[in-house]
Amino acid sequence: MLKNVNWAEDRDYKTGSEDEPLQFYIDALCNSNSFDLLLGYFSSSALNVLSLGFANFIHSGGKMRAVINNVLSDEDKKAIEKGQNKDGISTIYNFNNVRELKASLDEYGKHFFECFAWLIANDRIEIKIIKPKDGKGISHYKSGVFSDGENSVSYKSSCNFTYYGFVENLEELECRLSWEDDSSQRSVNKQIKYFERIFSGKSENVDYLNIEDVKSTIIEEFGNKSLKELLSKEDYLLSKRESIFDNIKVKKSINMAMEQMSEYEKIDNSPKFPFDGGPREYQIKAYQNWVDNDRKGLFAMATGTGKTITSLNCIVEDYKINKFYKFIVLVPTISLATQWEKEITQKFKFEEVTICSSLNNNWEESVRNYGRNIRLGNDVNFCILLTYATFRGQRFQNIFNDLFKNEFKNITIIADEAHTLGSKNLLKVLPLGIEKRIGLSATPERQYDEIGELELCSFFNSYPPLYTFNYNMRKAIDDKVLCKYYYYPIIVDLETDELNEYREITNKLNKFLDPKTGKYKDDPYVNSLLINRKNIIHKARKKSKCLVNIIDDIGKDKFKYAFIYVPEGYETNYDENDLDRDDEDDDSIINLYTNLLYDKYKFKLKKFTGETKHRDEILNQFSKGDLDALLAMKCLDEGVDIPQTQFAIFCSSTGNPRQYIQRRGRVLRFHGKKEYAYIYDMIVKPILDITTTDSNQIKLEKNILVSELKRLVNFAVLAENKLECLKELEDLCYSFGIDIYDLANIEEEKYNL
Repeated sequence: MLKNVNWAEDRDYKTGSEDEPLQFYIDALCNSNSFDLLLGYFSSSALNVLSLGFANFIHSGGKMRAVINNVLSDEDKKAIEKGQNKDGISTIYNFNNVRELKASLDEYGKHFFECFAWLIANDRIEIKIIKPKDGKGISHYKSGVFSDGENSVSYKSSCNFTYYGFVENLEELECRLSWEDDSSQRSVNKQIKYFERIFSGKSENVDYLNIEDVKSTIIEEFGNKSLKELLSKEDYLLSKRESIFDNIKVKKSINMAMEQMSEYEKIDNSPKFPFDGGPREYQIKAYQNWVDNDRKGLFAMATGTGKTITSLNCIVEDYKINKFYKFIVLVPTISLATQWEKEITQKFKFEEVTICSSLNNNWEESVRNYGRNIRLGNDVNFCILLTYATFRGQRFQNIFNDLFKNEFKNITIIADEAHTLGSKNLLKVLPLGIEKRIGLSATPERQYDEIGELELCSFFNSYPPLYTFNYNMRKAIDDKVLCKYYYYPIIVDLETDELNEYREITNKLNKFLDPKTGKYKDDPYVNSLLINRKNIIHKARKKSKCLVNIIDDIGKDKFKYAFIYVPEGYETNYDENDLDRDDEDDDSIINLYTNLLYDKYKFKLKKFTGETKHRDEILNQFSKGDLDALLAMKCLDEGVDIPQTQFAIFCSSTGNPRQYIQRRGRVLRFHGKKEYAYIYDMIVKPILDITTTDSNQIKLEKNILVSELKRLVNFAVLAENKLECLKELEDLCYSFGIDIYDLANIEEEKYNL
């Protein structure tokens, strides 16, 4: 803070005296968060001095406004140089050729412009370039105001940021402190008003020049440095300058700046929320709701709204309070564990992280070490990332319950895709001793498993419809967290042989229909028939022709950044396995679709399945536009984040709400260059023998259709073309006595809670 600085007693700084102008600038930059600068011209020596403390200022959240006179002509330049001692003249710069300017800079000057570029790129600086009106003379402004939000320090200097101004000539800088006395406060306020008049464009004595091209060029030439790199460079430059100065006060100011940067490094390397501006309002609300619910809760958040970041923000907020972190994250797959690790370590800066999965058999010793430290009473931070399959295994359970039980009260468990935790096998190992719990899911409900769902809700002390925190897709679209979309349901017919096979299986199933319940009997043979019948729908051959029609409608040249979900063979049980494995049937189907698109359109494609290697490389190629489309099975359902994705085509029908909601979320990620997303969804027309009079059979077929319609309506009610979607389905629904608009109203009600 500015009040804490030991300013020169007489408030004057003079080159070669006890109080150097260099000392003033370092102290002011390192203790303020805003800087208004009026500057006559830039010179090489000006940059050398002003560069020291600049990165410090930026790290403190500093914002800057600058009014700078541009040296437009050789005559201007000569006029300035004429007044300087020729033995030590510094270089005078103008903004007409930034690339030429860059070539002539020393390391101090380059550092200054790298900081300048960072401020421009991050919208933390406003610049006005001026010239005297009618070309009469040069505006030699040499003043500024530093502020820390409470107090201000103004200064006027006779040194114009030249080498002589800070080292050789007896030039002076006079400052005033707003808190010192009434006279000083009036002086500071007067200078603030003077700056505001010029900066606001109201001065009649100057012309204002276009700055946008200059800003763009500065970013292009100097804008490749991170804040961490700027701080490191400044630390080096301060150390270098400190070694050549004998002035005790200057040395003290430099050392204080370096100590401040050392503290910044500690802060930067400690866990924190990774994005400027802090968590979003809804993420703050999620944390508060969780705390109010005794640090237990389910977060029902639409896919793409940042469930991972929201939960890790809870860990960070508790870290601020407790000064330690101990948490466990459960995920379905190894690929998700890898993504979580990146978020945890690279963004949130948690260091002690161990992944436990079937592909990492060396995790046991790391986990044991955490546990041993706990048993010995040592301070230990840790994050254990586990797949559900590893978590329920006897190996982990023995270590965890033996070595960690004394610390359960301080451990937080995060269950990603928390619905998985409600399976019978995982319910047996619910960590009831851990009191702080977060469950994450776009769809916490467990389909056809009321008992598992109830146990899950009880564990998290969180119940539908609102749960502990609810952030649905409508809210996310309204908040521009997700983008708007158009939805196109497309009805597909079966081929004759497929239709005959479907009816043949249905006739066999009719023998096992329970007239009382209207359901098929639970029997392995029945289940096999049901799977075979479902696969006929799933893999209907006309879907490939439908895919071609969709692409032709979009246009080959426009078809880019597309996810295509092809029909798949089986569904992975994630409490048993943490890898998505492909079978021969999967391979043949995805190869069929891949070959079709390549042969017809010569698209650049990649298959993306459970066993795809180099997944990150493929996703990176896709995000850069090097690939036109990804053909996927299952594995694009969870955790893939590519905001550029614009088209999604669902060739594989799924009545599983979790799966289709996650798939929609993949394509709705918000991206600056994407105004809308486009979703195409194939639905196979229900097959009903029009001669049948079996009411139970009619009811079953109707239920199959309703299951499909729930997906279609869920997509349609939030689409930009909602009415068009519903109208498309009217005739199909009418033939089964279903009112599509009633279904739509029921779906709408879910978003009005």
